[in-house]
Amino acid sequence: MRCTRRSSRPAGTLPGPTASSGGRSRRPVGPVPTWRPPGSRSPDGRWVTPNVVLAGARHPGVRWAGLCGSESVVELMPVVLVVDDSAANRELIRLFLATIDCDVMLAEDGPSALALIEASPPDLVLLDVRMPRMDGYEVCRRIKAMPRGRLLPVVMITGLSQTTHRVMALEAGADDFMAKPVEGAELIARVRSALRLKELYNTLDSAEHVIFSLATAVEAKDSFTERHTQRVGESARLLGEKLGLPEQTLDTLYRGGIIHDIGKIGVADSILHKPGPLDAIELPQMQAHVAIGESIVRPLHSTSGLLPIIRHHHERFDGSGYPDGLRAREIPRMARIVSVCDAFDALVNDRPYRTRRSTQEALAVLRAGAGTQWDPETVDLLASELPTLHHLGAA
Repeated sequence: MRCTRRSSRPAGTLPGPTASSGGRSRRPVGPVPTWRPPGSRSPDGRWVTPNVVLAGARHPGVRWAGLCGSESVVELMPVVLVVDDSAANRELIRLFLATIDCDVMLAEDGPSALALIEASPPDLVLLDVRMPRMDGYEVCRRIKAMPRGRLLPVVMITGLSQTTHRVMALEAGADDFMAKPVEGAELIARVRSALRLKELYNTLDSAEHVIFSLATAVEAKDSFTERHTQRVGESARLLGEKLGLPEQTLDTLYRGGIIHDIGKIGVADSILHKPGPLDAIELPQMQAHVAIGESIVRPLHSTSGLLPIIRHHHERFDGSGYPDGLRAREIPRMARIVSVCDAFDALVNDRPYRTRRSTQEALAVLRAGAGTQWDPETVDLLASELPTLHHLGAA
């Protein structure tokens, strides 16, 4: 039996709206079964397919679809967040969207919308431009700066018809633009188009997860580097915060710190774990990990911002590093930050070829290499922030 059937009003459910969905979905009545992720098995041994999960607590985008043995089954649906300060406009758009398979969440202003996205990201945002407290342009910029919002399509809706407003919407990161008054047929067409775009983004996001899983697998092969990349990512992000860098850059620093050594998957274990110095044959093979990492990540557009970190985190401030011999400000700023965090964490933790150093000894090494190997400003910043970067201490 395939557990994928649907019912417009299955036995054991009550019709009527739920608080978060705008009245589109129904929920099971009685005991709440266990939620199981796609790809897992139910107790009777059946697979839960990617678009069918077993019913748990009510969530936007989850619809009750019938029974699989003794358990309720729900279907995953796209979720559209409508953000407009006018209750009449929100209700009109909700009624238009009732004609297609989606759940609807409603927000009356920007801060409320951002809180909803942070708690449970939708698949699409329909965003009014003119709102109190925070206009749509600012809301859109903040959505795109959020880790959970960078691949979230945003369609801006406004009564402002000048070309300049359309340009402002696109510059804020909007994926599409609609003029008021909203026509139902146009809205549905644009929503369907945006949801197709989100499906593509989800595919890219899944591929990105595979790449990050590879990076984790590389680290897991070596007990000496356990959690090394996580610490580098966290410390790089914290230094970026102290520099006042925007949220999107902070996210890139964190992700770049985690993935910077992914190219080591193409380096022989005998080289990675060698207890002594590398010889003239082994050293180029180790140095090749930056190019290997770049080639792994480059095909994925959503990780393009990580490429400068992956390729250039072994450049030296005096130009004697690899792979391109960049010097000083030629080295991308994010790569300079990750390089310092990477070196410090390596110094205060054991490696196959040496034992760990104390925090002060490691800091002395960085200061001695400031201006030759590392960016002196970043070294000074790390030194000043050591009290708050407690996770960088020797294990």
